[in-house]
Amino acid sequence: MEHIDSIIIGSGAGGLSAALSLARAGQKVVVIEQHYVPGGWCHSFYINGQRFSPGVHYIGKMDKGASTSGLFEALGIANDLVFFRMKASAYEHCWIGDKRIDMPAGIDNLYESLAKRFPQEKKGLKKYLSLVRKVSEQLYLIPNMSGFWDNVTIPFRTAQLGKYGLFSLKRVIDWHIKDPLLKQVLNVQCGDHGLPPGLAAFPVHCVAMDHYFDGGFYPMGGGAGIVKAMTTAIKKLGGEIRTGVGVRKILLEEKGKKKSAVGVELENGEQLKADRVVSNADPHQTYHKMIGVENLSKKLQAKLTKTTYSVTSLMLFITVDIDVRKAGMDSGNIWMMRDKDMDELFREMSGLDILIDDEFPAVFISCSSLKDPASYNGHYHNIEVVTYIKYESFSKFENEGAVRSEKYQQYKERIGEKLLNNLEKVLPTLRNHIVQMDVSTPITNEFYIRATKGNVYGTEKSLMQVGPWTYSNKAEIDNLYLCGASILAHGVGGALNSGMQTASKILNLKVDDMLKPEAGQEVRIYDAEDNAEWPGWLTRKMEQKKKLFKEKNSVQKV
Repeated sequence: MEHIDSIIIGSGAGGLSAALSLARAGQKVVVIEQHYVPGGWCHSFYINGQRFSPGVHYIGKMDKGASTSGLFEALGIANDLVFFRMKASAYEHCWIGDKRIDMPAGIDNLYESLAKRFPQEKKGLKKYLSLVRKVSEQLYLIPNMSGFWDNVTIPFRTAQLGKYGLFSLKRVIDWHIKDPLLKQVLNVQCGDHGLPPGLAAFPVHCVAMDHYFDGGFYPMGGGAGIVKAMTTAIKKLGGEIRTGVGVRKILLEEKGKKKSAVGVELENGEQLKADRVVSNADPHQTYHKMIGVENLSKKLQAKLTKTTYSVTSLMLFITVDIDVRKAGMDSGNIWMMRDKDMDELFREMSGLDILIDDEFPAVFISCSSLKDPASYNGHYHNIEVVTYIKYESFSKFENEGAVRSEKYQQYKERIGEKLLNNLEKVLPTLRNHIVQMDVSTPITNEFYIRATKGNVYGTEKSLMQVGPWTYSNKAEIDNLYLCGASILAHGVGGALNSGMQTASKILNLKVDDMLKPEAGQEVRIYDAEDNAEWPGWLTRKMEQKKKLFKEKNSVQKV
C-alpha cells in the first residue's frame, strides 16, 4: 500500500486548501468526500444542464493585492481562475419594505451614497464605517503577531478591537446610528453570518462588511470553478480525490498515555492508514460521529455539548426563459426583507411553523447567469433564492430514508410557492416563464454536505464561539487536525485561510510563510456589466454556448 502522509476528510474550501498546501510541500495527500462531487459548500450541480451553486454567491477582496486573491496566489491557482466583478454601483440591492437602497463598492462611495440619503446621520455614519474597517484590520493582525515588540505594541495597534470587541453588533451600531432604516441597510450583511444584531459579535460583522467594502465578485464556473482549480492542482502534485464514499470513523491507536489518529475507516469497510488525519467536517461530525465521545476529555465533551450551530436554509433553484435584465435585474444581489427591526425579523424567521404566511419575511436573491455571463446560453437565466430558518422546523423529517415521505414533499411544494411569491416581487411575470425549479431544505444540506443540523456557516458565530473560544486546528488527539468554517472563520475566504493555517501547523511553518504569493500568479477579473474589455476567448466561449443551445433546441423541435 502506498504511504499516505495526510488524509483529509471533506473537500470543502478548507479541506482542499489544506490538501493543496500539504501537497505543495511534498506530502502524499488523499481527500475523502462522501458526496459524488468534491467541493462541500463550494460545489455546483446541474439540473437539466443548468448550473447552480448553493453556497457561493459572491466573494470579496479579489482585486490584486487584496487578501482573498492573495490566498489563490499563495496556493498557486490564481492563473486558473476567472472572476466577474458584480455591478460596482450596486453590488447589494436592499429591498426593505417598499424602500430601495443600493450599496456601491468602495467605502468612500458607500459613505457618500448613504450620507446623501441620510444627511442627518453623516457624522455617525463616517465614524461607524471607519470603525468597522479598523476593527476588521486589527483582527487580522492578531495571528501574525509574535515576539517581544509585537506583544508590547499590541494594545496600541488593536485599540478599537479591544474597546469594542466584546460587544454585540446591536450595542455598537446603536451608539453610532439612530435612523432605523440606515441600521437595517448597514446590517443587511447579517445574512452573511446568519445572526441578528443582538446576537452577532461586532468583530464578526466587521469582517463580513469589510470583506465586501470593495465590492462583490463571482467566479466563472460558479463555486465549481474554484473547486476545479484546486482539485486539478492537487492531482498534478500526486494527490488523490476520492468521492462517493464517506468516512465511518477515524482510526485511533494508544501511544503511551495518549491516543493518536492513524488513519480512517471508510463506509465501505476499507481502511486507509496515514501519518495524520485532517478533518474538514464540523466539530460534531468529527468528534461525535468519527471519533466517539468516549475517546475525548471531559473538557472537550463539555465544549461540544454547549456548542450551537449556525442557521440552516431553504433554497429555491429556478430556471426562467425571461429577459431578467429588462425586468430590472442585474449582477447585484437583492436582500429583500420586511421593514422592521432586524432582531425581530430574525425571530420571525426562526418560527417553527414555516408554512404560515404566503411569503418569507426575508430572502436573498442571486442570478448566477448575470454574475457569470459566460454561463448564459442566450435564453435561460438561473436564479437562487435563499432564506434562513431554524433546523427544528424540519427535524421531524431527519430520520427519513432516501425515499422521502409525502408530507416532506408537500412541505417542499409549499416552500417553493412561498419563495416564488417573494421572487415575483422582482419578476412580476415569473410564473409564465418557469422552465424548471427545485427546492432544497435542511435535510438536503445534511445529506449532501453532512452539515450538523443543516448549518450553512459551521458553528454559530456568537461572541463565545469565535476568536479564542473557537475550536483549535490541533486536536487533543495526536496527529488529528481540523479546518473549515468552524475553526477560524466561515465563507470561502475564511475556510481557505483555515486550511492553510492548519497546513502551516502540520508543516511547522509560520502562517506568513504559507501566505506568500507565488510569482507570476494573478486572478483574471472582468466586469459582469460591461463587455468592452472582455478578451476574445471569453466572447467566443459565450457565442459557442449560445450556438450549442440553439442547435440543441432546434434538434429537439424537429
